[in-house]
Amino acid sequence: MSKEFEAVIFDLDGVICFTDEYHYQAWKAMADGIGVYFDREINNRLRGVSRMASLEIILERCDEKLSDERKEELAAQKNELYKKLLVQMSPADLSDEVRNGLNELRARGYKLAIGSSSKNTPFILKQIGLDGFFDAVSDGNNITKSKPDPEVFLKAAEMLGIAPEKCLVVEDAIAGADAAHAGGMKAACLGDAAKAGAGDYNMTTFGDLLNIL
Repeated sequence: MSKEFEAVIFDLDGVICFTDEYHYQAWKAMADGIGVYFDREINNRLRGVSRMASLEIILERCDEKLSDERKEELAAQKNELYKKLLVQMSPADLSDEVRNGLNELRARGYKLAIGSSSKNTPFILKQIGLDGFFDAVSDGNNITKSKPDPEVFLKAAEMLGIAPEKCLVVEDAIAGADAAHAGGMKAACLGDAAKAGAGDYNMTTFGDLLNIL
């Protein structure tokens, strides 16, 4: 066990599992319904961003000024579509590499937590067979500020009872890496964040984490 860290806080989507395609399909259906252009390039801007902040990005191309009430309706509509798609998820959506990595980190004595902006985190964890696995779950249901604000990670550290500087955050979004740094934590990055060099450690695969810790 690394003396530098006592806990690992994982983003959910893009790190533990992948629901990007479901998000894209749900946002696309919502945008098509109001006649607003939406594509995968715009979808990439939504990674690590809260639901309402994501909606605002999509509505940049909307000619009509929508009321807050209408925006809430559209966000709820997207979420209902997304949740219907999430029902398709199962433990098969958790790779052997991630499952084995998590079990190895636990065996090494690390506290493990989730730090995700998604309000659907509990449902997703249940679908992929990780319900009750983590020592703490900080998600969209208990935060008021979205990444790059560090609130979600600071709350996870607080729930674990471990100082932020003793926590390593694992992220795939640049906004997530920025949130970790804003909270006084180091970040190990995958995906787009790793390609951008946003982390203190930039990894190719989830399994690389075992070499850091």
